[in-house]
Amino acid sequence: MDSERQGGRGANQLRPVDCSRNVLSRAHGSASCSHGETRVLAAVYGPKAGTKKNENPEKACIEITWKPKTGQIGKPEKEFEMILKRTLENICLLTVHPNTTTSIIVQVVHDDGSLLPCAIHAACAALLDAGIPLKYLAVAICCCLTESGNILLDPSKLEEQKMKSFVCLVFPSSIHSVLPEGSIIIGGESKGDGIITSLTHGVMRVDDYFQCVEQGRAAITPLSNILKKKLQSQSASNLSKAG
Repeated sequence: MDSERQGGRGANQLRPVDCSRNVLSRAHGSASCSHGETRVLAAVYGPKAGTKKNENPEKACIEITWKPKTGQIGKPEKEFEMILKRTLENICLLTVHPNTTTSIIVQVVHDDGSLLPCAIHAACAALLDAGIPLKYLAVAICCCLTESGNILLDPSKLEEQKMKSFVCLVFPSSIHSVLPEGSIIIGGESKGDGIITSLTHGVMRVDDYFQCVEQGRAAITPLSNILKKKLQSQSASNLSKAG
């Protein structure tokens, strides 16, 4: 099965990952992230005073706007907005700037599969660039289940279309190594082996799901190291833009 993947990738082999911060001049924080040919831009504005209706004023509010490459926003994009909002609310220290709103605009540049993990990484890097206090970084991976029962990591768009089902998993990863030396860490860090977000599409047996979790978790460490290495070289500047 490994040799059947486009480009000769193995089942657990990820596409090249790149992530850059401070790519937009007018945003408080910004980032560009790519997984193979999939590329997403994220821009952060805020925190600005006030929260929306039905939001807790004792905490900060995260607002997501998802912009597809072409066309109008539909049901899938609305679902991505909701998943991204819940994921980022989990990693942000929401009590540091209560009764404020931080807006994150996610622009899809190109979608060649594993779009949501790419967007999560871009948004996370943009928050870091804006100086928004984070408990930890979010590292995401997409796992696909083929009709024959094989699991493929980081699927392309073509592979996603042929899959029986797939799951997007988001894990926590330490933020310490991407902050400049001497940075103040606010609050405790609850990093662990838990899952921040799990989004499943299609029919999947429980055993297959846990196999996806196992293979996804194994891939997270090298993926996390790659992302951190990309961000470390840019971490010395703009740490406290949002202050």
